[in-house]
Amino acid sequence: MKINPRQLREELEQGGVRLIDVRTPLEFGEVHIDGAELMPLDRLEPAKLAGEDCVLVCRSGKRAAQAHGKLEGSGCGKLRVLEGGVTAWEQAGLPVVRGEAVMSLERQVRIAAGLLVLAGVILGTWVHPGFYGLAAFVGAGLTFAGITDWCGMGLLLAKAPWNQRGGGSCDGDSCSA
Repeated sequence: MKINPRQLREELEQGGVRLIDVRTPLEFGEVHIDGAELMPLDRLEPAKLAGEDCVLVCRSGKRAAQAHGKLEGSGCGKLRVLEGGVTAWEQAGLPVVRGEAVMSLERQVRIAAGLLVLAGVILGTWVHPGFYGLAAFVGAGLTFAGITDWCGMGLLLAKAPWNQRGGGSCDGDSCSA
């Protein structure tokens, strides 16, 4: 189930709803909704959300929808996704907490995929034709990501050290703002 930014604002003002941000700590540190709790997608803990009325949020709503699917059958309380994510919240003119600007995870995936394809073609041309397989593998991965809306490279990059620092602090499996 989805909730729009205006409805969420009203519910947050009334209290009783938890706002769970499922992005990386670095993305969270760049911009987040005041009062949001950081619980990255790869570190979701259903036990911490049991019986709670929670709204899941990310940049655009896609990762929050993935988190919803992950948590749906795990005994969590009422789960909803902020329609359009933090982007829609900002476009509605609602306040956010801003930190240092960072490179988005989506942009990191495009750069990494492009570099791997380029390396595969260069190495395949000048070193050994077997390296063309690297370019083909990345192309197949991007195709799979487009069809399924699941990106393994994005999940790997989300765990990279440069994506772990930011406005939230993570200790083991738990994160806080």
